[in-house]
Amino acid sequence: MTPPTNILVTGGAGFIGSHYVRTLLGPPMLPESREDVRITVLDKLTYAGNPANLDSVRDSGRFAFVHGDICDTGLVDELVAAHDQVVHFAAESHVDRSIVGGGEFVRTNVVGTQTLLDAALRHGIETFVHVSTDEVYGSVDEGSWTEREPLRPSSPYSATKASSDLIALAHHRTHGLDVRVTRCSNNYGHHQYPEKLIPLFITNLMAGRKVPLYGDGRNVRDWLHIDDHVQGIELVRAQGCPGEVYNIGGGTELSNRELTERLLDECGAGPDSVEHVADRKGHDHRYSVDCTKIRAQLGYAPRRDFAEALAETVRWYHDNRAWWESFRV
Repeated sequence: MTPPTNILVTGGAGFIGSHYVRTLLGPPMLPESREDVRITVLDKLTYAGNPANLDSVRDSGRFAFVHGDICDTGLVDELVAAHDQVVHFAAESHVDRSIVGGGEFVRTNVVGTQTLLDAALRHGIETFVHVSTDEVYGSVDEGSWTEREPLRPSSPYSATKASSDLIALAHHRTHGLDVRVTRCSNNYGHHQYPEKLIPLFITNLMAGRKVPLYGDGRNVRDWLHIDDHVQGIELVRAQGCPGEVYNIGGGTELSNRELTERLLDECGAGPDSVEHVADRKGHDHRYSVDCTKIRAQLGYAPRRDFAEALAETVRWYHDNRAWWESFRV
């Protein structure tokens, strides 16, 4: 019998990381997974990390949780030594917060990633999957970014993610470490902390508040459901190539104005619920990733229909008010 693969998942109590853990440990496992896995989550439990996100797998014999910081060299060394692979989600990720103060973003996203990579080298980790973002490419007026595009980050957040991407890839080129990088478009779905656009707008409307629309609302994003994102990450972990970058997109491009209209309809609200606010500093106009590589090489394709998945997301927030009401002020 093949022994299980022991995976250290950083940031596994957050939105995307917890869904990755629930998916791999829940019934059934993704068909992309070919082996049994055991998962240890390492999470600092900052404001966006919620232990309740892992309740459904907490009693699994294949799950363990460690409360700790990826910048804690001793703890990281101990954990990496006991695992075969690392899937690295842990990050400060909200652009607005990075504009107000970028120091914590540098510490977590850059120093934390370096700490993990140092340990991975010391202990000969098999595979290191570094989960990143399309924001490292900056804005594109037309067409879509391929993985070969130069990085032109606009915000302190995206600059720290670009830095961590380059540091991770340099460990492959310099040391031969099996590093694989994923860059995703905008995620949405259940369990997302209500500071990002979709959960913020849904919970505001459910609480009888207005929703803040930046500038003219013409900024365009590609929307990726977490089911599809997890599918892509797992394909990269199980079948990807060392030293490669893989874009993961959802295939639904909408302006923020168009998305707002859809959310108003789903929540039964009218245009008077929209508050137009000053645009964000350095607000990129359009993100779009070319997913040809992951489609052709690994067989990735988005499976979730956007309209159906958005309605499902709204229903989840409606049915789980206790989960998000504690976050609101």
